[in-house]
Amino acid sequence: MELTNLFPTPAGVPDAHQQPYLEQREWLVDGELRAWRGPLMEVVSPICTREGERLTPKVIGAFPALTSTEALECLDAAVRAWDAGRGQWPTMTVEARIGCVARFTAAMKEKRAEIVRLLMWEIGKSYADSCKEFDRTIEYVHATIEALKELDRSSSRFELVEGIAAQVRRAPFGVTLCMGPFNYPLNETFTTLIPALIMGNTVLFKPARYGVLLNRPLLEAFRDCFPKGVVNTLYGDGKALIGPVMQTGKVDVLAFIGSAATANLIEKQHPFPNRLRTVLGLNAKNPAIVLDDADLPSAVKECLAGALSFNGQRCTALKILFVQRKLADRFVAELSRGVDALVPGMPWDDGAQVTPLPESGKRQSLEALVDDAKAKGARVVNAKGGLTAGTLYFPAVLYPVPLGSRLANEEQFGPVVPVVPFGDEKEVLDFVAASSFGQQASVFSTSAERLAKLIDPLVNQVCRVNVNSMCQRGPDVFPFTGRKDSADGTLSVSDALRAFSIRTLVAAKQGPLNEGLLRTIVRERKSGFLSTDFIF
Repeated sequence: MELTNLFPTPAGVPDAHQQPYLEQREWLVDGELRAWRGPLMEVVSPICTREGERLTPKVIGAFPALTSTEALECLDAAVRAWDAGRGQWPTMTVEARIGCVARFTAAMKEKRAEIVRLLMWEIGKSYADSCKEFDRTIEYVHATIEALKELDRSSSRFELVEGIAAQVRRAPFGVTLCMGPFNYPLNETFTTLIPALIMGNTVLFKPARYGVLLNRPLLEAFRDCFPKGVVNTLYGDGKALIGPVMQTGKVDVLAFIGSAATANLIEKQHPFPNRLRTVLGLNAKNPAIVLDDADLPSAVKECLAGALSFNGQRCTALKILFVQRKLADRFVAELSRGVDALVPGMPWDDGAQVTPLPESGKRQSLEALVDDAKAKGARVVNAKGGLTAGTLYFPAVLYPVPLGSRLANEEQFGPVVPVVPFGDEKEVLDFVAASSFGQQASVFSTSAERLAKLIDPLVNQVCRVNVNSMCQRGPDVFPFTGRKDSADGTLSVSDALRAFSIRTLVAAKQGPLNEGLLRTIVRERKSGFLSTDFIF
């Protein structure tokens, strides 16, 4: 199989998917798009162009390389908009904030084609999956709006307890720093950004390292749909920008999706850790546990999709497959056939399932993991496994992978699938218990009794156990979190609203004076917090 020929010639990109060079010089701060006249950072696409056998990385644009000076300007703008909780945005009614987010969503829909194309070019995601990411993000925002309406309805009443009248609602924390991941730079970023905003926080938004330009079409919408200073964008090297911002102690919430090591580094720079609220989605090493009585075709299908959707670049991907020895050889043979049948190609190619990898040096890091596992006794069992060309890496299935290898213990975050044979279920449960990760697991069996014996200990180690199905985040109404080093805080449509707010209340002793005052405040709508309005 010649992977090199899958890359397009300079003239070979279909007209519908051509991406013109995009030089972005704007950054959003304090309600205005400012022109940046300083240095820019290049955006190199994982899609190379081919001339003969030579592949050339394609530069598709550039964005501002801001400095700590501009980062602190963004922070100051967010602090002013927050104004110690007195700003226009945090004191606005829930219904008014919902209106702003709804207008932003309407404006965002108009940019679908442009954002989908940039997703393809910036991170190598297939056209179909890029469309799904955009559409799912819109659905998530709509669901968030409905969830907030329901949350507000349940709070639109006074409670009378032991002579105290009180209304309990949720209030924002303050200035929030949102940093999303490159693999879902739109969807997963917005699963923190939108809840943070709609609950009344002001935001510093740092796009993912890969997936920066796709936010450019939304800058005007952010500017026009929210009060000034509510949304501010940070562009450039995170090491140069984030440290100075965190060291001020003015960030109230850190929303970060990425590695635990990076999250720890960012947190440690805050001088008041007890005042910092964290919402973190971190590393995972989700195991599949395939018992010898599993439905083989179904288990192989789920593990194949679970391990290799979007090249395995998902925190919810199955990162290690444990298969009981009696079934292991047959399972590996079926899995290898399924993997070798995957279709490599460019993101716009119909049916492309293996696409270019966006991370610089990713191919070399995967090869290092494979070499270490092979040195310890594993072998690549699928015929096409590990074939490479440029930024394409054909998925490799390794078997039998020893538990002492790097591949068994490190998150590969890419198209390498380790398969570990086991005898007794206790071996796997001990491995999961000792692991520093604790997001999800998948279990495969046709026995209710055997499944139950796995489920009961696993729910005390991970936060979602998937029965005869792959790990995944959705549906978005379900809690999404992790134990140990895999997460801090829970995300879902409703949980995210709670993650970016805190329960607070106004209370008064019952009596003619207080009752009259509260009645006047509510009836004359003098307060954005105290309200019995019902949002339809």
